[in-house]
Amino acid sequence: MAEKQITNSSPGPSSSTLQRGKACLRCRKRKMRCDGAKPACQQCVRAKKADGCEYDDGKGKTRTQLMREHIARLESRIKELETNETSTPSVTLFDPHAPSPYYSESSGSSSHGSPGNISLSASTSPVPYGPDEIRSTMVSPLTVKYPDMDSSWEAQWDQMTNFASGSQVSDAYRASEEPPVELAQMLLELFLPHRHQCGLEVHIGRMRESLGLPPSEQRHPALMNTIYLWACYLSRPESLCEHEPVYLSRALSAMNEAIQYPTKVVDIIQASCLLSMYYLSNGRLFEGNYYASAAASLALQYRLHQIDSDELSAHPGIGLWEPTFSLEPEKDPIERGERILTFWQVYSLDRCWSVALRRPPIIPDNDHPSTRITTPWPQRMEEYESGDLEGSSGNGTIFDFLAHQAQTSSLVGGFSTIALRAKASVLFEAADRLSSSFMRLPASNTMMDEFRVLEHTITRFTATLLPLHQLSAAVPEEKFTLIVVHSLAHAAMIHLHAPFVERDPISREKCARAARAMMLVTKHIAELDFDFLEPIVGPCWLSGAKVLESELIRLQASWPPPNMMEIRGELGGFLFVLTKLSARFPLLGYEAAKVQSSLEGK
Repeated sequence: MAEKQITNSSPGPSSSTLQRGKACLRCRKRKMRCDGAKPACQQCVRAKKADGCEYDDGKGKTRTQLMREHIARLESRIKELETNETSTPSVTLFDPHAPSPYYSESSGSSSHGSPGNISLSASTSPVPYGPDEIRSTMVSPLTVKYPDMDSSWEAQWDQMTNFASGSQVSDAYRASEEPPVELAQMLLELFLPHRHQCGLEVHIGRMRESLGLPPSEQRHPALMNTIYLWACYLSRPESLCEHEPVYLSRALSAMNEAIQYPTKVVDIIQASCLLSMYYLSNGRLFEGNYYASAAASLALQYRLHQIDSDELSAHPGIGLWEPTFSLEPEKDPIERGERILTFWQVYSLDRCWSVALRRPPIIPDNDHPSTRITTPWPQRMEEYESGDLEGSSGNGTIFDFLAHQAQTSSLVGGFSTIALRAKASVLFEAADRLSSSFMRLPASNTMMDEFRVLEHTITRFTATLLPLHQLSAAVPEEKFTLIVVHSLAHAAMIHLHAPFVERDPISREKCARAARAMMLVTKHIAELDFDFLEPIVGPCWLSGAKVLESELIRLQASWPPPNMMEIRGELGGFLFVLTKLSARFPLLGYEAAKVQSSLEGK
């Protein structure tokens, strides 16, 4: 259908009304009048969001499609670098510092002093960048020869290749040696669209720039090799995943070195979270739990939970000794922002997976001065970049949220999507913890008061989220996170009422309502979205499936048995999304099998 042509003798937005569905995604999300101008409408231009002005009128590709195509091009180029085929002509690569077509970040976070295109020539003789690359070539060798390398590399290549083919391999490689810059840039670009999926929030421009800095100024090898590991993992089932063992080995070696000589602690904490997510996603729960605990312990030791807090200095009885662990003062608001974002990355990992793994959380949050969480809710990186910072909470960030959310109609601070993700983690774990108390202890008046307050908090929090029918208008990164937030909120309600389902019809009805609401969330997931969702949605969806399974069993026992096709169809819906997600995360294959057994009556 041809788009309506709008003409106006004077500049500015037209008063004409666009056809339904022709407004840009940002205006549709905010229910604002849009003039339909391209490449950017006047509303987005005035809001300085011209780069994020996007249309979904069926004539252009969505940001997710552009993302997938960009990733495919990167994977293809990496294969060229790793093949040992005959020589290829000189190749010109994209500028790694230029903003990707699917990012909507500010110019400062996307591009910092772009160095221009990089040109490399390929050669028939594979030349390594460092000894660690020899090990990777045992699977698929690199074919890139750098012009500034002298011919002595040819002889070194033969010597190191001969050594690598022997039995003594491990002693020859150091974790500090990195892949060639071009390969590192490509692996980083493969990972960046998935960083929210792994919980990592960083300043993209600085991350890209760090690859060209001297080794002492780069991000820690533990973090970078874990990012390269994730890039290979996310390429499954392509051949790039064959290099996972190489980067996993390097990441673990760098972690061991970091424990002996702790530097760049924030990088180490981020790497620990990514390693935990990698192991959990692959169903290796012991290792995943280990690195999640390590990240939580480091975050507490270095007081990331009390950024900008004077708790210890206000209590001289606690500060009898100088702190053993402390971070250098942040250099600027961006570094402060990364520390805040890192804490909430650790917190969400700890809280959500403590429920999934059935273990107590590592990070406490109580009235003790050393454990009260006062770090502000996370904000978008653009806000830190502009210096628009929120302050710390006097009584405690989470305390204020749980105490005031049930009494007011608005959120207590933390309006970003990242903050909503953190708050959903708070509610998810709090509901499960209170539910466990009802399982172990007789219900008291205090416990029942906590129950009612928390239920009201979850209800009000869910009501503040972007409605499901508007998810398609959100930018992809926000949509993926909001799917997780909705799922966690409904799962929190299910966990809260779980102890009363058998004997209380009201709790049973509320659980069933939450399960069906979660089912509606899954219906708004497009085919391409599954590649960018967090694995924690799997346990959330399983809790909804269990509610429907119990409902199915209960109805089967009634007489005459009612028509249960609707419930079976909803169970089939959960099975479908769990199976789709298990293609990316093997951990969820086990949960999909549980739902399959329920449908088959086993």
